[in-house]
Parts: sequence; C-alpha cells; structure tokens
Amino acid sequence: MRARAAGPGSGEPAVPRCRFEAMIRNGHGEAGGAERPGPGGRRAVRVWCDGCYDMVHYGHSNQLRQARAMGDHLIVGVHTDEEIAKHKGPPVFTQEERYKMVQAIKWVDEVVPAAPYVTTLETLDKYSCDFCVHGNDITLTVDGRDTYEEVKQAGRYRECKRTQGVSTTDLVGRMLLVTKAHHSSQEMSSEYREYADSFGKCPGGRNPWTGVSQFLQTSRKIIQFASGKEPQPGETVIYVAGAFDLFHIGHVDFLEKVHGLAERPYIIAGLHFDQEVNHYKGKNYPIMNLHERTLSVLACRYVSEVVIGAPYSVTAELLDHFKVDLVCHGKTEIMPDKDGSDPYEEPKRRGIFCQIDSGNDLTTDLIVQRIIKNRLEYEARNQKKEAKELAFLEAMRQQEARPERESDCDF
Repeated sequence: MRARAAGPGSGEPAVPRCRFEAMIRNGHGEAGGAERPGPGGRRAVRVWCDGCYDMVHYGHSNQLRQARAMGDHLIVGVHTDEEIAKHKGPPVFTQEERYKMVQAIKWVDEVVPAAPYVTTLETLDKYSCDFCVHGNDITLTVDGRDTYEEVKQAGRYRECKRTQGVSTTDLVGRMLLVTKAHHSSQEMSSEYREYADSFGKCPGGRNPWTGVSQFLQTSRKIIQFASGKEPQPGETVIYVAGAFDLFHIGHVDFLEKVHGLAERPYIIAGLHFDQEVNHYKGKNYPIMNLHERTLSVLACRYVSEVVIGAPYSVTAELLDHFKVDLVCHGKTEIMPDKDGSDPYEEPKRRGIFCQIDSGNDLTTDLIVQRIIKNRLEYEARNQKKEAKELAFLEAMRQQEARPERESDCDF
C-alpha cells in the first residue's frame, strides 16, 4: 500500500477543481488523550454536558461543538437506559451503543457512563468541571422539575443555541412513515404534514421545542463542522462511500475499523445523492437528506473529508483525483449500478478494494424496525414529555405574571 506523497509544497492546489459536486475537508482528533493546558499555559477550562443522546444526530453534535468552544476540555455524561425509561420513556438505543456513539463525536474529550439524570454541583465538582452547557430548551424530571435547577442557581450553567430543523421526535416521525419516492419532490407530503401536526401533540397547546421544522443548510454551518485538513505526506488515503443515513453506531464501528487499517489514515467519505439512495434502497430512504447526512458524517472523529454527491460507482477519475490508496466497503450487500455493473469494479481491478467486517450488524433498516415495533411506546413517550414541558411553561408564565399583578396593588 503506497503512502500519500502530496501535500503542502507539492504544487497541488489547496482545493483542486473537479467535476465532483462538493468536497469538505474535515479533521479528526483522538479522544482520551492527555488533557492539554489552556492558551498561555493557564488552567484548562473543563466543560460538562449530559443527556440521553438517543438517536444521536447533528443537532446533538452541534450542541457539543458549541459547548467545546466554551472551554478547553469537554466531558459528556450519558444517562443509563433505566434512568431514561424512568423520566422520559424507552430509549431507541442501548446505553452501550449511546456511550460509544458520543465518544465518536470529534469535539468530545471524555465520556462518563451512567451519569445522573439531574445535574448537581456534586457531579460538576467530581469531574472538576467549571460549568455545564445545555441547549436553550428544557429538560424535566419525572415529577416535572428542571434538571439544571441547582447549577443554574449556583451560576455554573451556560446555554447554547438549539439546532433548528432536527429532533429525535422528528426523526422518529420520519421513520414511522412509509412513503414512496418522497425525495422526488420538495413538497412535504400531505401524510407527513398531517403526522408532523399531530405527533406529540397534547391538549393545551404545542411545545416550542418538540415541533417539526425544516432544516436549512448554510455554508456557515458546514464550515463550523469541517476542519479543513488536507492529506499530509505519509498518510494513507482511504475511500469509503454510502448513504450513511441516520448515522449510527454501525457506521461508527465500520469507520473505526477502517481507521485502524493504517498508521496514519486519511479517510474520505463519499455521500450519495438522495435520489441515488432512494433508487438502490427504495421505500422512504434516505430518512435524512444529503445536507443532514453531510453534517452527521463531518461530526465523526474518524472521517477526514466528505465528498457531497459522490458518484455511485467508484471511477478511475475519482481514484486518481483523490490519489486513493485503498477503497473499503462493509459486509452489507453491494447493489449493482443502474447499468448492472459492479460499482467497485475499478478499485478491484487495481487491487485496492477491501471488505471490512465491523462486527456490528446494525443497519438503518433495523433501526426503523425498532421504531415501528415500539411505535405506540414512542408516541406515548413524546406526548408525556410534551405535556410535562407545557405544564412547566405555564407555571413559569404564571410565576412571571404574579409580581406584575402584585405591583398593580401598590399605592
């Protein structure tokens, strides 16, 4: 296997022009290393985040990115299945799957398993954290209390902006719908619109955090997620391609195995267009559109670059352009291209194709099956969650209005 010999000073342009739709250079860090001091040798600022991190999506990753930017070392506590079931309802993924999924996000330095559902000063002190960070939504206990009440009162709470257009609720809603060719039109189907209007709705109003909204991609968001590292001399360029839909622990295990194939790997992930995925997967796939899938893959620490709208067949042009040393695919079935040809014919001819057994059989299809199997439980969970949050909001409104009413009586 030859090493990548091009890089700065080699005469290559920083971003070569080519016919491929788009490519994004990404950076990957190694988690669990020695903690580095802050700028100027000052003590590192340690930041705490916690949550369920069930069905981890780019909204979770964006929250962790923002939290990491507030300090130097990010520690993420992940709740157990038992705690989530008690306060919220059944999680989609097991705690072991969720621990590993969070660890794969490139802004995370440490993961704390079995973190308590209620964030206390004791927890922050135990892990020497200066403050905790949460999104600008609300998290409540089973009895309707704010889980961050104690740290808020102590002034050790920071808030970051919630990512619009994505939520676990919305993704579950998409999976519960089985529609045909729904990526062929920009219009939301009447079936989905009806579902979006009803899923999680409870008497008394709508929750401002749980509703379904449209995700709007921007170049700024992509830049925030990408790191811009180019291949360096001595790095092995490895190409993988696929839908990477609902980016999950099966994908992470595969990419981790691929990452371990070389001493200095540089992994390029090619993402297929929505219509391409819909063609070879059928039904209602992909569940996430191309822009959403791009951010999900960019958040993974094992990926160095993303090609948006990669061709389904791995062509000689693509291999030569990116100077690919190795092409990898998992153990899932390889569907032929539209003309019936093998999409990996060229890398096989060059002797650089490798199939990887990640040891994980989880697929997007199996996740959808989990959701459908427990549909009623998830719907009930969401309705219960929203009812608690609406009651909390109403109590807050009444509390805010009370001083005004009392002031009306002053003379």
